[in-house]
Amino acid sequence: MPGKKSTTSKKTASLEDVNRSDVLRIIFDKVDMEPPVGERYEFLLQQIIDSAIKDYGVKLTKADHELLAGDLFSYVASYGPIEQYFTDSQVSEIMVNGSNQIFIEKNGEMILTDLKFDNNEQVRFAINHIINPMGRYINSKHPLIDSRLPDGSRVNAVIPPVSPGGPCITIRRFLEDKLTVDELIDLGSLTPQIAEFLSICVRASLNIVVAGNTSSGKTTLLNILTHQIPDWERIVTIEDSAELSLNQTHVVTLEAQPPDYRGEGAVYIRDLVRNALRMRPDRIVVGEVRGGEALDMLQAMNTGHDGSLTTIHSNTPRDTISRLETMSMMAGLEMPLSAIRKQIASALNLIVQLSRFPDGSRRITNISEVVGMEGEVVTMTDIFKFQPTGVDENRKIVGEFRATGLRPSFSQALGVAGLRLDHKLFSN
Repeated sequence: MPGKKSTTSKKTASLEDVNRSDVLRIIFDKVDMEPPVGERYEFLLQQIIDSAIKDYGVKLTKADHELLAGDLFSYVASYGPIEQYFTDSQVSEIMVNGSNQIFIEKNGEMILTDLKFDNNEQVRFAINHIINPMGRYINSKHPLIDSRLPDGSRVNAVIPPVSPGGPCITIRRFLEDKLTVDELIDLGSLTPQIAEFLSICVRASLNIVVAGNTSSGKTTLLNILTHQIPDWERIVTIEDSAELSLNQTHVVTLEAQPPDYRGEGAVYIRDLVRNALRMRPDRIVVGEVRGGEALDMLQAMNTGHDGSLTTIHSNTPRDTISRLETMSMMAGLEMPLSAIRKQIASALNLIVQLSRFPDGSRRITNISEVVGMEGEVVTMTDIFKFQPTGVDENRKIVGEFRATGLRPSFSQALGVAGLRLDHKLFSN
């Protein structure tokens, strides 16, 4: 080890004789070999640091040893230069691409900061500090990790050899100050007419999928829609990490769990969807469907659990149908595609499509009714659309929301629920 001192010397050294970088390298190797995971993370990390100082081979006074150990602990057990963004309520995403590049998304705008980590080892220490207390670890044999912070922020990290350019971190922050529907209207994400329409659809117990591309605001809109569910209904929410904040009285929150560092204890979204059916829910709200749970969700919608809501990652309403087909086939039930399409056509009422535009703005771009089947194809009609018309002097996307003029086929059925859609909503 370069810079390592002789262990035969009995002379007490000073802190000036210690090469901090060399000690950090010893700590890094120890942490990589035996990660300090779980509730005793800080205690185990302190033990590793003490051991690393001893392995470095210098004899320090007790005071100097404690001073050095404290300094090293503060460095290792931190988020490094990105720590400041965890208290900035305007920062929604933090992206670290190796040690020399840190991006943030602030107020919908992607910004390259001038901050840097000291080196790739410091990035790894930051990753460890995020995931080790959760019982998770990352190393060359397990170079990918999905986890979350105690506040609910979602974390993804990858390290070499998967990312040869250096370790990367992507953090989707959990922001407690949720946007309201009025704020979304002010931002141009939707109109008051569309907000009224969606509110009535939720109260009428229609099955709704909120779809969109990455960071398009799916969870934000889902959260707003859930506020329209009547207070007397029993709601079961299912998420990877609890982000929804429902204020109704009768809410049960279920949260998926990743496997621990031994590969045990995993509870997946599909497990929770199946379990929720045994909990006598009036509504099931799934934060996002990504796999075989899509079929379970569709079957729940088809068996009396009307008013269920979920989100899905897709770029168009038609793509949403295709994604649901693909994910349903992942359930492993070997259902023919025609049967899956019939499930989709009979289960879904609305697809609310969101898009994140190049200027960072987020808008509802389509509201499409799932009408039924025509031959082997699931048919839809657009009720509302956003039509871009250009860019303004600040290069912001401008356009208008337009009703297509088509009234949804469920309009008359709403009367049974004591609800009414004003015909003026659909005037184009």
